[in-house]
Amino acid sequence: MQQRFLSKLAFWQKSHSSAKVGIYIDADEITAYQGGESPSLIKIPLIKQDWQLAFATLAAQISRANLHIVLSDCYYQLLLVDKPPVADEEMGQALLWSVKDMVAKPVNELHLDYFEAPQSRSNKLTVVVVERAMISALALAAKQHEITIAGIGIEEIAISNYQVSDSQARLVLCHTPNSDLMLAVIKQGQLFMQRSVRGFNQINTVSAADLRLEIADNLSIELQRSMDYFESQFRQAPVASIDLLMEGDRNELAHLLSANFDQKVEVIPCERVADKLAEFAYAEFSRNAQPEEA
Repeated sequence: MQQRFLSKLAFWQKSHSSAKVGIYIDADEITAYQGGESPSLIKIPLIKQDWQLAFATLAAQISRANLHIVLSDCYYQLLLVDKPPVADEEMGQALLWSVKDMVAKPVNELHLDYFEAPQSRSNKLTVVVVERAMISALALAAKQHEITIAGIGIEEIAISNYQVSDSQARLVLCHTPNSDLMLAVIKQGQLFMQRSVRGFNQINTVSAADLRLEIADNLSIELQRSMDYFESQFRQAPVASIDLLMEGDRNELAHLLSANFDQKVEVIPCERVADKLAEFAYAEFSRNAQPEEA
């Protein structure tokens, strides 16, 4: 599975930037995570996709930053398609024909990348679709402010940076405010499956009483479906844990879900989900370390 989405695009050039930063970009804010001995978080407003202003603000606080970026789901679309019977170097062109009737815009205005699940028994690919103009504007603004982009990724793949040394599979529930709930099964840094579940986009605002009334039980049904699919499709042992990456009354939700499953249910500590996704973006530097250019 390709971990560094859009790595083949040549909108940026490598430089000797020294400040490694993980970036999560949502609709109206950029969250930057800088690791090291004293990790820090920076929040930068993003107004109407004004990348010039946003990156100027970032450059003023972190000189010559080198970024791994994770995009919010508002910037991309995931499509499941049959894998074209072509060589890898011809896959990009073949996928344009596969998705042309599934997207609203002409394919020449889009950039496609793709990944496939490890050990899958199906002949499917997940195609990631983004607007080429948006990515071009973002990359150009970064370059003009002497910011290097090491890679651009998506939420689903970023989550696979959680507990990469764990040999057992985990089911992660990730929810950012006003988005659909996303379920992902990860194992040793690999994304095995992902799906969006509608009807829970306001789960971060739900009261403990409403969680107890029906939401936890409805969510448990969706979790069981995902776990059953993972075990049958990938012929894997059951997931070892259910991990909640969300805001709101997550501790109460964990308590309620734990009554319905044998697996332990844990909350991934964070003040905001955006902060943790920026941290996962930063983790890409370790997973995709490459030698510096001479």
